[in-house]
Amino acid sequence: MSRSDRSGEDPGGKTFLGLGSNLGDRLGFLREGLKNLEDSGVRMVRVSSIYDTDPVGFREQESFLNAAAEVNWDGEPRDLLERCLAVEEAMGRERRVRNGPRTLDIDILLCGNRVCREAGLEIPHPRLHERRFVLVPLEEIAPGIVHPLLSLTVRELLARCLDPSGVRKLPLRLALERVDPSGYNPAASRGKRQ
Repeated sequence: MSRSDRSGEDPGGKTFLGLGSNLGDRLGFLREGLKNLEDSGVRMVRVSSIYDTDPVGFREQESFLNAAAEVNWDGEPRDLLERCLAVEEAMGRERRVRNGPRTLDIDILLCGNRVCREAGLEIPHPRLHERRFVLVPLEEIAPGIVHPLLSLTVRELLARCLDPSGVRKLPLRLALERVDPSGYNPAASRGKRQ
């Protein structure tokens, strides 16, 4: 079966990020991180629900809040990585322990069909297919996207994932709409008579 037949959509230009936080105001860090990404020119297309997830790797830490986002990005993956790292740094991210606690973590999961192996940048994310905390939110917004190296959809990767860690969907979402500085909120006025 071809990629387009299996996925039902063209994965050519779609870029996906994974976001996580387990220190301080976890939800606040995720919200501020998305806002800062947009302010830096990374346009959000859609964002998954938020999931409370067990830590993986270094287990002696608090649970995470995780989400996945589809973004519009026409530039090079290295430039996107630099923007993600700058946002992490602005949110107080410190890299002391591998897989350890963090205020905000932003990973490039997929960047269309691109395969990139450079110092500090691997696309697709090398552990994407091994982590439920990544696959569950990603499957929510992009079940049919095909992994360019494994030739499996996100839904298929999730079905095959052996990671036993807990992933719990929360009744929360990260809003994509902004309130206009003048006070007009298009989301609040929908459905009201003029």
